[in-house]
Amino acid sequence: MESTTRLHHHHYPLLFFFLSVFWYPVRVSALGINYGQIANNLPSPDDVVPLVKSLGATKIKLYDADPKVLRAFANTGVELMVGLGNEYLSKIQDPAQAQSWIKSNVQVHLPATNITAIFVGNEVLTFNDTSLSGNLLPAMQSVHSALVALNLDNQISVTTTHSLAVLESSYPPSSGKFRRDLVNSITPMLNFHAKTGSPFLINAYPYFAYKGNPKQVSLDFVLFQPNQGVLDPATNLHYDNMLFAQIDAVHSALDAVGFKKLPVHISETGWPSKGDENEVGATPDNAKKYNGNLIKTICQRKGTPMRPNCDLNIYVFALFNENMKPGPTSERNYGLFKPDGTPVYSIGISTSSGISSGNTSTSSGSGGSNTPTSSGSSSLPSTNSSSTGYLSISSTASSIGPKWSQLNFGCYGVWLDDDSPRKWCQKLRSFQAWEGQFDFAAKVVGDVPAFDPIISVNFEDNEKGPNWEPVMER
Repeated sequence: MESTTRLHHHHYPLLFFFLSVFWYPVRVSALGINYGQIANNLPSPDDVVPLVKSLGATKIKLYDADPKVLRAFANTGVELMVGLGNEYLSKIQDPAQAQSWIKSNVQVHLPATNITAIFVGNEVLTFNDTSLSGNLLPAMQSVHSALVALNLDNQISVTTTHSLAVLESSYPPSSGKFRRDLVNSITPMLNFHAKTGSPFLINAYPYFAYKGNPKQVSLDFVLFQPNQGVLDPATNLHYDNMLFAQIDAVHSALDAVGFKKLPVHISETGWPSKGDENEVGATPDNAKKYNGNLIKTICQRKGTPMRPNCDLNIYVFALFNENMKPGPTSERNYGLFKPDGTPVYSIGISTSSGISSGNTSTSSGSGGSNTPTSSGSSSLPSTNSSSTGYLSISSTASSIGPKWSQLNFGCYGVWLDDDSPRKWCQKLRSFQAWEGQFDFAAKVVGDVPAFDPIISVNFEDNEKGPNWEPVMER
């Protein structure tokens, strides 16, 4: 999804931590967010950085190589995947053009900006454009060769994104196969991935499956809600959510053509908070459940049934609502945040009260295409609610030992109904943060209208886990 002329069949999705009623520390390798810019009211990239960092996000996927964004994220440690749009495929096949583009758009930002991947083209194979699809692999090879020539190939991988429409069958997951008309095109591409060590990227949207057949598809199944799930009769594997079934269908398709070990990353997934009358299920509540439950599942270190021990590398779509995206209303409403930095819907967790006005960008940048395709300080308003209290949990590398040095997370605005903040702190259980597990014992009630940090928790490296230190109480 590179230009404004492409619509979203599948969509990218979005961020994560806020949407869950509980906060789970995010594994560094697992979660990213799509940062599209098809809008005329977004904050400046400099103002976006604190917002992204406050979430604990460690990966960002762009749809271009916007120099303002790349400069803004310099020295932040955030990994960036940049995009080369479909319109560049023909030109970039020329090795000289590929090397020139990399020097001007990528190398100039290294090493300060941590660019780790380039995706070349978006959902090209399902565009039904033989000229475009014929240019894809040569363009990928040209970009990789340019990286080799510049000694950047060990740092930056080359890949491309696909929609689930590359599959001929996807249910049950064990029956997953690539479309017969695409096998001859996709197999050489898989060879390229295997040779260069780059992942296979897929844009997966359970929302579209539900929207297309809401009477037959269980809403609980697509939203990661409690449900009976489905059993794959060929493997006897049980699935309790559709996204995992879709991912494993891709694994099966890769296995069928001899690439069982190729890593699969989810380059886009999400749920719209608003849609047209015929866009069934596009509501704030469903978006909150999908994204929140997705992140909760990821942070429990759960792989898919076929790959239970493999990391789930997922990019949520998207960071902001993008008001200039064409297509149905849902296309402009996949964001976790409004342009002012406030949540699109009540999510129970937040780290910022918004972005000050006046720092908006007027350029329409690139955002998605074929799929749902400043913050300054955390100056948080107080609240007069009669609820017992809520808390803020934070950690800093300077106050923690090696076991905790990879953690960067926070929990804001979680309302408690049965205890004081201090006692709630003491009731936190399962101190295995280094295992990616934090289970909160307190019950959450209602939505959080404001975000007033009540407790700050400092973590110390010891065998028992964090040393809880309430430093502020109401």
